[in-house]
Amino acid sequence: MIKKHTISFRNALRGLVWALQTQPNYRIHLILSFLALSGGFYFQISYFEFLVILNLIFVGLTIETINTALEETNDAIDLKKRPDIGLAKDISAGAMLIFAIGAFVIACTIFIPKILISFNI
Repeated sequence: MIKKHTISFRNALRGLVWALQTQPNYRIHLILSFLALSGGFYFQISYFEFLVILNLIFVGLTIETINTALEETNDAIDLKKRPDIGLAKDISAGAMLIFAIGAFVIACTIFIPKILISFNI
């Protein structure tokens, strides 16, 4: 039983490494995550605000992972340009866009007041 879980964990890790190596959006997400966490330390955001930022980071990575999996699955079905597959990929990307806009609004709500206070604006 443990061997089965070890194999599953190894496969999941391999998928994440592949996504990180091949998907520019993963790297962008990680860079922005690093900036958000660095900003959190710099502006000394509250414990709760850190939890919100961490939640946004992990949910964003999760949605990006699902989006990538759906795109790869659809590409495996047919690489020809098909409207039905294109629509499925667009909808999947739209889910990530909705999340990104929400995460941006939440991050602005946390950081803009601290930036304004910090620079006496």
